[in-house]
Amino acid sequence: METASDYSVKVGGEAGQGINTIGSILSKSFAGQGLYLFAHQDYYSRVRGGHNFYQVRVASSPVYSFSDSIEVLVALDQASLDLHAEEVRADGIIIYDQNNIEPDKQTENLLGLPMAELGKEHGGKKIMGNTVAAGAVWQVMGGEPGILENVLNKLFLNKGSKIAEANIKAARAGADYAAKNFSGQCACSLEKTDHTGSMVLTGNEALALGSLAAGCRFMSSYPMTPASGVMQYIARQARRLPLAFEQAEDEIAAINMAIGAACAGVRSMVATSGSGFSLMVEGLSLAGISETPLVIILGQRPGPATGMATRTEQSDLLFSMHAGNGEFPRAIIAPATAEEAFWAAVHAFNVAEKYQVPVFILSDQHLADSYSTVEPFDLKAVSIERGDILDETELNSMAEYKRYLITESGVSPRAFPGQSEKCVVITGNEHAESGYSTEDPVVRNQMADKRMRKFKGLAEEVKPPVIYGSEKPETLLLTWGSSYGACREAVDLGNKQGENMQVVHLPQLWPFPGKQVQELISRAERTVTVEMNTSGQLGRLLRTETGLQPACAVLKYDGRPMNAGYVLEHLKEGGVLPW
Repeated sequence: METASDYSVKVGGEAGQGINTIGSILSKSFAGQGLYLFAHQDYYSRVRGGHNFYQVRVASSPVYSFSDSIEVLVALDQASLDLHAEEVRADGIIIYDQNNIEPDKQTENLLGLPMAELGKEHGGKKIMGNTVAAGAVWQVMGGEPGILENVLNKLFLNKGSKIAEANIKAARAGADYAAKNFSGQCACSLEKTDHTGSMVLTGNEALALGSLAAGCRFMSSYPMTPASGVMQYIARQARRLPLAFEQAEDEIAAINMAIGAACAGVRSMVATSGSGFSLMVEGLSLAGISETPLVIILGQRPGPATGMATRTEQSDLLFSMHAGNGEFPRAIIAPATAEEAFWAAVHAFNVAEKYQVPVFILSDQHLADSYSTVEPFDLKAVSIERGDILDETELNSMAEYKRYLITESGVSPRAFPGQSEKCVVITGNEHAESGYSTEDPVVRNQMADKRMRKFKGLAEEVKPPVIYGSEKPETLLLTWGSSYGACREAVDLGNKQGENMQVVHLPQLWPFPGKQVQELISRAERTVTVEMNTSGQLGRLLRTETGLQPACAVLKYDGRPMNAGYVLEHLKEGGVLPW
């Protein structure tokens, strides 16, 4: 969907050329100009080499996905020119590094910029050619110079005032060169709006911030793309907050450490992905039977096994629902945006402690690594609900503390080891109310029933579906997670073209909000599920929980995210039925 001011900039090159630096500078500058943005990254699983790009879409009203066409292409290597030149609109421009690229033919929209040369001359280092490029792009798009320089000052100040000043000089050199040589070449004209003060966050950063706001005090993880961004952010904050972070030797150790910390009374979490979560499954079952509250951030990527480590997919929904031996309750939350991710983390910790269950937050590479403008979070709205926790007076008044006391809700009052002289017994075996192991068949039934009674309370905590578009649609797009952005913009485009469309996003998938979904589906002529996996997992869940089957599905599983154009194109083709 295009707004009154809707432009896209793509920066392409090899890993190690500073692509993310240019993208970050521009993204933060766009936000400083009062504009909205959505930026995503495409990168290979390697430190150097391989074709990478950073694409940022900027507009005067909120945007939720990326565009197929671009107005400005910044090519740092020949591959970027070869692969992306055709995506540039007729009135767009290509700024290429003339120190590194020699085009086969020169056209009006090809603008050579001596990036390395100007970086060395004005910044002192060739690598500052990426800042030169940012300055040139900002100039041709009509951005206010003071905004860019303020961003550079904040971005590089932690490396010293000399580094910050050198980058500002490099950006000015790029802007001056563009003013002299590229004047009038670009049709873009950035607006200046009163919408200022927005943050620019990735989904990973929002998850980390939400976890901190929710009172997370312990995190243990092993690096695993795309979830590593959460642990990196938390690890940095652990230096100044009452928080412990441990990079474990493997995922098995990570989840067991987090379970131990939760048993001791602190809010704990892990973050992992695909095969990393596979290693955690035994620990997940331990959390289930020991009724230990735990938050698990599961960043999805294409599998099986290592699959494609830096690509995106939504193929772990059913895995997270059924992982672990035996039966035990859990909740699954799936935010669609960075803003939702923040509040999803707060909700996850509250639900985990109130019902003493593991709670999943399903993310994916597209959400985890994409940037968007987010309004500052109202921290006064953060409510911390720890559930039924006994204080020392209550414990001392008991003849015996029963960790797994049978209750109508299935939730037993919690106490922590060392809180008083009362013994707190926690086990991974089946147990009696006291916590001591048992194989008594009657007690086994009582404990299994007790745990499963939590589902009633968990169902009452489910966040309602997010609805956007026509009130009585002909076509309803049912989706979850990061696919929502593409669906939302597809609805806007479709309705402008005379279609009658609505999107329903499920921010929480388990317990499944069956009655609400059934009611929404009943208002539409046809329902289409939209997700990034091969088998239509949301469609399967819908059929299992409601008996309803979508008319068709729009699926994508090549490791790259979808956008509005992809959704509309495949709707016209009739979608698929993967069952």
